[in-house]
Amino acid sequence: MHTLPTSPEAVVQRQLDAYNARDLDALLATYAPDARQYALPATLLATGHAEMRPRFATRFDEPDLHAHLLQRAVMGNIVIDHEVVGHTFPEGPGKVDLVAIYEVVDGLIHSQTEQVSNQRLDAQAA
Repeated sequence: MHTLPTSPEAVVQRQLDAYNARDLDALLATYAPDARQYALPATLLATGHAEMRPRFATRFDEPDLHAHLLQRAVMGNIVIDHEVVGHTFPEGPGKVDLVAIYEVVDGLIHSQTEQVSNQRLDAQAA
C-alpha cells in the first residue's frame, strides 16, 4: 500500500489540490475528524467533517472557484498560504485574497484559520 507524504507542506498541498479538483472526500481526508476552521482572529466557523462538508460543498458549486497559490511559508507544523481565489459573486465572477494558516499534526490538518479580503469583480481586477 502506498502511503501519502505526511509533511505539513505535503498535506496542505494535497488539500489545495483537492479543493481545486472539487473533490470533497479527498479534501476532507486531509483534515482531522475533529478539525476546526476559524476566521481571523478566532471566530469558529466549523468543527469536524460534518460541519465542514456543507461549507465546502457550497463553494464547490461555484463555477469560477479556483485557488491560486501566490506564496507559502512553512514553520515546523504550521503552513501559511497566501492565495487568490476565484469566486462567483451575485454581481458576477471575481476574486478575493486569502491568507490561510494551517496547523498540521500527525499528517492531518487540525486547524485552519483564514482571512479573506479585497473582494473584487473580474472587470475591476484587470
